[in-house]
Amino acid sequence: MKQRNVYSVGQINTYIRNMFAQDFMMNHVAVRGEVSDCKYHSSGHIYFTLKDETGVLKAIMFRTQAARGLPFRMKEGDRVVVIGAIRIYERDGKYQLYAEEISREGAGLLYQKFMETKKELEEMGMFAEEYKQPIPRFVSRVGVVTAPTGAAVRDIQNISHRRNPYVQMILYPALVQGEYAAASIVQGIHALEAKNVDVIIVGRGGGSMEDLWAFNEEIVARAIFECPIPIISAVGHETDFTIADYVADLRAPTPSAAAELAVFEVDRVLDMLQNGRELLMRRLQQQIEKKRSFLREYQLRLQNLHPKNQLLQKRQYLTDQEEALERKMQEILRQKRHRLEMYAARLEGVSPLKKLQGPYAFLADSDGKPLQQAAKLHPGDHFTAHMLDGTIEAEVRQIKKKE
Repeated sequence: MKQRNVYSVGQINTYIRNMFAQDFMMNHVAVRGEVSDCKYHSSGHIYFTLKDETGVLKAIMFRTQAARGLPFRMKEGDRVVVIGAIRIYERDGKYQLYAEEISREGAGLLYQKFMETKKELEEMGMFAEEYKQPIPRFVSRVGVVTAPTGAAVRDIQNISHRRNPYVQMILYPALVQGEYAAASIVQGIHALEAKNVDVIIVGRGGGSMEDLWAFNEEIVARAIFECPIPIISAVGHETDFTIADYVADLRAPTPSAAAELAVFEVDRVLDMLQNGRELLMRRLQQQIEKKRSFLREYQLRLQNLHPKNQLLQKRQYLTDQEEALERKMQEILRQKRHRLEMYAARLEGVSPLKKLQGPYAFLADSDGKPLQQAAKLHPGDHFTAHMLDGTIEAEVRQIKKKE
């Protein structure tokens, strides 16, 4: 018996996946059916099932594809045409449709034209973020291109007046539906551009893709892209997307939201100004107090550095030095006087006059030299005896030597 090749489950699933990948039809297929089990996951992915009277087909649309290829919110029972690729999910061994574009059935050709125009303009860079202008925060003149009657213009007027009654609204009554709508919208943009408004709102209320088609026309997209004034698109409901939404500097989900984005709330600004004024006054008061403190400090320093004050200080310094010098001199005099007294006492102890005050005399020879020894005299010699009250001239008559 011939031995058979045995494969793993993973190998079989991989083989089938490669078969799907090599099949051109499976890589780009359009499937018509009714939506069932539609679930919008928190991640942004959409899981759903397409069904008809013959069977069902599991499908998934990832968040990135949904942002570009799903212009409405899909729900249970919608009849749609899904363009995508058939792939096998190897883990479960199940194939499913990976959706890239979804349109409502009946609008297939129109939707295909929408996608072609969108792709062409996107490749030209008209959707690029670097070309989008910032919306001014504070505006005084707002231009509106929309139908003169209808809920859209009333919503814009009411919300604008409520938020800031001082903002001037300039309406260009345009056709927003029908054969001549696109040209009318372009004329409205050019007219408001000539009025030099601060921002332009271009939009209308909700409707089908056919009703909103004027905002998918290329001439409208180019007029929005080339306008030097920032433009806010406000076409249809939140789930409606048009070419104008992608080209505009800012997309608003509804005309009411466009008015809120364009017109600043004056009460809030006044509150901000009041808060800023109070903060400025507090800061100014703090600065004034700080400068006053510096001024007082500088005033004290200036007083200290004033020539008159300097003279007073120098005079006081000289007075202190004079007193110190006098004290020093008195101290030195006391020391000298004390020393002099000591020397005087010592001198008094050895003074001849002190001796002469008693029964003593100072003897000197004829030459005036002191006589200290009797042996130096001879009989007949003359000498002088000095006493306290006078002098005696004497002659030696006899000398007695002491044994």
